[in-house]
Amino acid sequence: MQQKGILLESGTNELEIVEFSVGQNKFGINVIKVKEIIQPLAVTQIPHSHPNVEGIIEIRGEILPVVNVAKALGLAASQNPNGDKFIVTEFNKIKVVFHVHTVTQIYRISWNEIEKPSGMYQGLESQITGVVKINEEMVLLLDFEKIVVDINPNAGINVDQVKKLGKRDRSTKKLVIAEDSPLLRKLLHDTLNEAGFDSIEFFENGQDALTYLMSVVDSGKRIEDEVQLVITDIEMPQMDGHHLTKRIKEESKLAVLPVLIFSSLITNDLKHKGKMVGANAQISKPEISELVQSIDQYIL
Repeated sequence: MQQKGILLESGTNELEIVEFSVGQNKFGINVIKVKEIIQPLAVTQIPHSHPNVEGIIEIRGEILPVVNVAKALGLAASQNPNGDKFIVTEFNKIKVVFHVHTVTQIYRISWNEIEKPSGMYQGLESQITGVVKINEEMVLLLDFEKIVVDINPNAGINVDQVKKLGKRDRSTKKLVIAEDSPLLRKLLHDTLNEAGFDSIEFFENGQDALTYLMSVVDSGKRIEDEVQLVITDIEMPQMDGHHLTKRIKEESKLAVLPVLIFSSLITNDLKHKGKMVGANAQISKPEISELVQSIDQYIL
């Protein structure tokens, strides 16, 4: 599974997803996040733990928490526990096991096939980041980072990290940020404001961010006079962060822009993908203080 994800070329705007089910619903997870899929192991329960956490298991000497996805989504328990699966994942520099009901297969798709969730059913608290139609069925892409942060808020962006960096005046510096999660957009807005950045333009995906940047240069303005730096997530509907970075670096009038990738998918195994598309820096969520320091490095 890990090799399959890594073998995808960088910047193609494609991804592979593992399709799995919980109850009657079909869901997907990016293959890059998946370390392995195993049969359920005996779980050791932890007293007074979060209700969505079944307990812990040991895999090759590592103690990992097991999250019951059905409970996290408010869905019914498995009707056939013998067919259940454990998906072992790694993102945000942590490893977590997700208990699901079935795992079907892997699909290779383009990010532009993924629709962003409608405002009617998304909202700030939604656990759905995208919807894709596969074999006449709707597959929902889950926000696994949010599921983890709901259990452990300390795993999310922490404004206190930025306060320790001290006050700075960055009011004349404009940032463009591509981030599909409404909750993370708000957290980034509040945290970067605390760091002194008042001029921030947010976009829900790479395509919208690129359209904006191109509109600036098409108007005859120098991009470096209007925007000082771009921050992008990787996983986004329509256009992912690797493809956005590649497009910026290949466009002569945009290539001067520093691009920082801020994603849960920054690991030693995957950093080469960002380097291949020309990213100036890659920071793992939720290391917001490291992000701010990197911004300072490239816009001074």
